Amino acid sequence: GGKILEIVRSPRSADLPRELREVPGLICPGFIDLQVNGAFGIDVGPDAEALAELARELPKTGTTSFLPTALSWSTERYDPFLEALKDASGSPGANILGAHMEGPFLAPARRGAHDPANLCPVDLGFAKRLVDSGMVRMMTLAPELPGAKEAIRLLTDGGSVASAGHTNASYEETLQAIDAGLSMGTHLYNAMSHFEHRAPNAVGALLVDDQVRAGIIADGVHVHEGALRLAYRQKGPEGLALVTDAMEAAGMPPGEYELSGRKVRLEDGEVRLPDGTLAGSALTMDRAVSNAVELLRVPIRDAVRMATQTPAEILGIHSKGRIVPGADADLVLLAPSGAVYETIVGGETVYLGSREDEGLPDSPRS
Repeated sequence: GGKILEIVRSPRSADLPRELREVPGLICPGFIDLQVNGAFGIDVGPDAEALAELARELPKTGTTSFLPTALSWSTERYDPFLEALKDASGSPGANILGAHMEGPFLAPARRGAHDPANLCPVDLGFAKRLVDSGMVRMMTLAPELPGAKEAIRLLTDGGSVASAGHTNASYEETLQAIDAGLSMGTHLYNAMSHFEHRAPNAVGALLVDDQVRAGIIADGVHVHEGALRLAYRQKGPEGLALVTDAMEAAGMPPGEYELSGRKVRLEDGEVRLPDGTLAGSALTMDRAVSNAVELLRVPIRDAVRMATQTPAEILGIHSKGRIVPGADADLVLLAPSGAVYETIVGGETVYLGSREDEGLPDSPRS
């Protein structure tokens, strides 16, 4: 039924099922990406077919569940997007867990690649409409904006995650938002008020408050490895979630792409607007896990936790992110090199790479 039935250790031959596979490398829970603006030439938007195609492509990277992420759009674009998301849910491939609404209640001074024309004050009626759709699992907002704390309570009461991002909030304003129910920080360090020794600001509050977790982009571009290590030492693998913030250039060659209608360029592994502003990333989850091992110098187990159990806990989903009886059978098989060579969703293989490409022996299934 797509679930893990039992974990058997040191089994006797009588305990083993008829269909048995011995696999090299590691069997891990499937990766969960909380922030995907697109990938493989697909830009997230109100197109069910494109969202379904994205769900089919992401298992190549070990991703078995994800949140398609909407940037700040004109208001008439949101309803068609949520309808398209509903239509695409249940498509073969990675599970669509709902939407991550990144905006439009953001600080103009920290807008990053968001179109300033689409930013707006907090509108509780609009926020309630999003929550009532049942499709919004997370919303990024600037907690210092008037009405933001009320929006945070509305989101959390409706079962959505409120996350601080694209914010100019002070340390005190961020702590007040956490007390109101804010439980996450979106792409820690990026597009938020920086840490200073006399004004710790949003970064400082997110780092020191144990009630809140944070996503982080471990691509070697968005966050310096020293800052990445600081975040890890403070939050640990239980408090830090690897996210890609990927856009349509992820998994694609260098060149010109779009991010919610804005022209960007992928060059030397970086995606930027014409003015040089970072515009999402070309990161994939398998690469994020490998980067975490390399940059943080932590065991693969801890890097995998940040891509699996921690994001599942952020969303309050207990059936994913772990290999335990009763959990969804969403698994990724990693070669000893760390490369993905098979991805399984609900007990069914949805991606199978070449064993030769991954340096694996050519052994048949048994």
